Amino acid sequence: MKQPVIALLASLTLLSCTANSLQQKRIAEATMELGEAHLNKGNFTAALKELLDAEKVLPKDPFLHNDLGVAYMGKERFDLAERHFKKAVALKPDYIPAKNNLGTAYLKQKKYDKAIECYGEFSTDLLYSTPHFAFSNMGWAYLGKKEHALARKFFSKALNLKPNFINAVHGLATSHIQSGNPGKAEALIEKTLKKIPNAPVLHADLAKIYELRNQSDLARAAWKRVLLFAPETTPLALEAESKLNK
Repeated sequence: MKQPVIALLASLTLLSCTANSLQQKRIAEATMELGEAHLNKGNFTAALKELLDAEKVLPKDPFLHNDLGVAYMGKERFDLAERHFKKAVALKPDYIPAKNNLGTAYLKQKKYDKAIECYGEFSTDLLYSTPHFAFSNMGWAYLGKKEHALARKFFSKALNLKPNFINAVHGLATSHIQSGNPGKAEALIEKTLKKIPNAPVLHADLAKIYELRNQSDLARAAWKRVLLFAPETTPLALEAESKLNK
């Protein structure tokens, strides 16, 4: 009778281990959800704490690694963000949001060629529902390389897909300003502001155009509009405050 008893004990032990494993997984998933809630609120430190705890139990979860990458982006640790976005893509090769985030991590580190390659891999994917993000980000990468013709090409492609997309309007205007065509930038910005008047980055672009022309009163009014629409303590709001204090 010893063998059946041993087999029964082994079976009970296996069931107990399985139950514990499932319980740990449920706890880790709940911890991950809490981390995501912190991410949504912009509380990156708290998010990171919860997500790192969850990673101990879910080391091969691509969505968790993408969340960790986003948290590190918020902490401006773009190197660590890159590492986790790469893990997410390796675990789930069709995970386009993670690929887009990886491209952004490259962009933040001025790895422009890698960013362009990354965005190019999925920008033409027919199943990708928001290719204007990829095209606009490619525009920023080419802008970083000072290749203005290509930058404007991709910003324009983004705007063809989604007119008045702020990121692309801002990028296209920036390219015009850097290329010595502030008039084109001003016309584009004013046209967009008629439809989206509460876009602080476009008011900042206008302020910079006015500064180039030494139109100090107009520049000051534009910086005030930035403060009106930009959330407090953001880099844009702080830049506006600095300009107005001067």
